[in-house]
Amino acid sequence: MADEHQFIEDGLQRTQIDEFFAEELGRAGYGGMDVAKTPMGTQIVLKAEKPGMVIGKGGKNIRKVTTQLEERFNLEDPQIDVQEVEEPDLNARIVADRLANALERGWYFRKAGHTTIDRIMEAGALGAEIVLSGKVTGARSRVEKFNRGYIKHNGEPAETIVDHGQGVAVMKLGTIGVDVKIIPPNAKLPDDFEIYEDEDVEDYVADVSEEGVEELLEGEPEAADAAEPDEAADEAAEPEADEADEEVVEEEIVEEDVEVPEEEPEDVDIDELDEAIESEVDEETEAEAEELVEEMDEEADEADEEGEE
Repeated sequence: MADEHQFIEDGLQRTQIDEFFAEELGRAGYGGMDVAKTPMGTQIVLKAEKPGMVIGKGGKNIRKVTTQLEERFNLEDPQIDVQEVEEPDLNARIVADRLANALERGWYFRKAGHTTIDRIMEAGALGAEIVLSGKVTGARSRVEKFNRGYIKHNGEPAETIVDHGQGVAVMKLGTIGVDVKIIPPNAKLPDDFEIYEDEDVEDYVADVSEEGVEELLEGEPEAADAAEPDEAADEAAEPEADEADEEVVEEEIVEEDVEVPEEEPEDVDIDELDEAIESEVDEETEAEAEELVEEMDEEADEADEEGEE
């Protein structure tokens, strides 16, 4: 058999054994089990509120359970060790069974839920959550939650620290699922922290450098003083630049002022200008006309010569 199939077989067998104990030892306050296979056989650790009822008179009941384990689940030489639960109100499996029995006896779900979760917190739990799902009061199913304190819902702490138990209440309208989660007292969560008063910080801080905090703080003003002369030099250089800009502007202004305006033209007679313009135009037109006449004469002569030939 492959390893994957073996894991599935082991998990299924563990679940079936857990259901068997819940049916047989429900009145004794069954609180869960741990199964470990050893070379000598199968070691089973039972947690119960009333170990005497699990063992029975003269060990009669425990022998009966052992025989049934061998016959129904083919376990090799099962060895059952019964342990008493010190605080039943902190065991999620026992609390879920108690709440389911209370609902079956006719308790109102709100009263039963608040009473149960108050008892869990009074026992010293860091947090608890109860979820009732099903036909709680009417014909329609719904979910009711009761929360107290701090609870983890996911991650590794939810699997290793939180105690999880489930129960079923069989009612006339239908079954009601009871889900209980409890964080026991003194549980170490990964996000816990503590505050120590009147403690020296140097005992907890590693020495990164030889210089202390006070020496580093003393060095800061020196760096600031060293930066002051540079700032003063920059401030002194800025006025010089401003003065140079002012000189350039003044020179440009002077050059613009020095520009000499054009001389105004003397008074000219308009009639004389018209006559001069007309004479120039007449001369140009006459010259162009003579050139055109000469070109036409030349073209006519050439045409006559071609015709004679």
